[in-house]
Amino acid sequence: MDVSLVPAFDAMGSQMSQTSTGQLGAGVQPKPQVYSSLIRSSSRGGEHAACFTELRRNFVNSRPAKLKNLILLVKHWYRHVVAQNKEEEPAGASLPPAYALELLTIFAWEQGCGKDRFNMAQGLRTVLGLVQKHQQLCVYWTVNYGIEDHDMKTHLLGQLRKPRPLVLDPADPTWNVGQGSWELLAQEAAALESQACLMNADGTPVQPWDVMPALLHQTPAGDLDKFIAELLQPNRQFLAQVNKAVNTICSFLRENCFRGSPIKVLKVVKGGSLAKGTALRGCSDADIVVFLSCFSHFSDQGSRRAEIISEIRAQLEACQQEQQFEVKFELSKWENPRVLHFSLTSQTMLGQSVDFDVLPAYDALGQLVPGSRPNPQVYADLIHSYSNTGEFSTCFTELQRDFIATRPTKLKSLIRLVKHWHRQCNKVPKGRGPLPPQHGLELLTVYAWEQGSRDSQFSMATGFRTVLELVTQYRQLCVYWTVNYSTEDETVRDFLKLQLQKPRPIILDPADPTGNLGHNARWDLLAKEAVACMAALCCTGRDGAPIPPWPVKAAV
Repeated sequence: MDVSLVPAFDAMGSQMSQTSTGQLGAGVQPKPQVYSSLIRSSSRGGEHAACFTELRRNFVNSRPAKLKNLILLVKHWYRHVVAQNKEEEPAGASLPPAYALELLTIFAWEQGCGKDRFNMAQGLRTVLGLVQKHQQLCVYWTVNYGIEDHDMKTHLLGQLRKPRPLVLDPADPTWNVGQGSWELLAQEAAALESQACLMNADGTPVQPWDVMPALLHQTPAGDLDKFIAELLQPNRQFLAQVNKAVNTICSFLRENCFRGSPIKVLKVVKGGSLAKGTALRGCSDADIVVFLSCFSHFSDQGSRRAEIISEIRAQLEACQQEQQFEVKFELSKWENPRVLHFSLTSQTMLGQSVDFDVLPAYDALGQLVPGSRPNPQVYADLIHSYSNTGEFSTCFTELQRDFIATRPTKLKSLIRLVKHWHRQCNKVPKGRGPLPPQHGLELLTVYAWEQGSRDSQFSMATGFRTVLELVTQYRQLCVYWTVNYSTEDETVRDFLKLQLQKPRPIILDPADPTGNLGHNARWDLLAKEAVACMAALCCTGRDGAPIPPWPVKAAV
């Protein structure tokens, strides 16, 4: 073991715990003046890092024993890489310090797991994945320094504008420990992923935790477009492969289902985020709706469902055997008599997949003419038939898809950002009851843009800030559209009046007036997360002032 003896200024001396033996107690945060003085005194990053040794020690010492074991494993791998490549290392291309990997391991655990007990292989694979994404790495903590102090906030924003990778020392904000050449580490990380230590017993790769190389709330407002483009938009090659596979599957179902039977497949429609153009990188969702001639009314859809699902499953299994796909096509082993699931997963990109629901439905709309409204009788029949909110929304998949798919590209990017935020909120431990559905947030985002901007080019931070503001005003929310159903028909008009008299929040599905996406959800918990996000860097201007939202009312 190498030991260095370093003389240092006691910057933290006045904050020593009274009960300690001259050492800084755990949980003690330095006074802002300490960091203000540091920022003014430093000419190069990490110049005075030795002064904050105790904070650095406490940051790691407080972690669970198993996380420390994961750190040891990562450092062992790092040493092996250094030893193996000592002779081949190009002149002037020094690796980042082992401490950077130590911090990256803590970040991976905090964001992906946070539990004392976890799968060691999963943890290691997650760290290796982050190493390979070093060009997007933006990792820092505010346990010792925060953005409340003006000098500290200005310095931190300056650091965040620098090229990636950025891994700030949690004890010394002037020290970016991520500096160095990561390419060799990334190559070795990719090579290790194919080894037995990161494979399951059945030969499949161990799945990493869901951790991104940068966090939304730590991203400066001016960088949100870049955040979306680099981290949220799906890989184009994977999207092309999935769309090609889905087209093949839809054609196969259309041509082969119920062959020789009186039942006919009228049409097969793609829905969900994949069809709308708002899919997120990683795991996304989609629907394939099979409209059948055996259903002549909304209420018919409950009959013969098990038989129909069984036939569709048989055809999907045949499609799986007969067709060649560039993606892995996997049917769910769990047989549900009401719905069918399958997934399409990338063969080459870890963690890239789309989960599909295949749903039989009544063809209430017939052949839709683009730009025209459905026959009012469709909605009159729906209103007389439904018992539960959104019960027959599957029948209106085309309208739901087109309502979003026709929007400007940048608005779809904002929808992606809001969906990502919603997904992160779902990871936070919460009380009983679900958060509002993602589709409700999607519609709220469209409403915010329609009422506040309507420009195809707008400030992403302003749009995001507006949606968060509306979430906090959930008790007043009343949002609906009449693009597909209108008040001209008496049945629809009377029904709409009743819907709009119900307790807020109200977000009516523009395709299905029986579907209230604001109903029966924990908006209070989501509002709490929105308040926290509005105070973060992603909603803060360069001058440190909050980004103002668009002037949008909570009710139409």
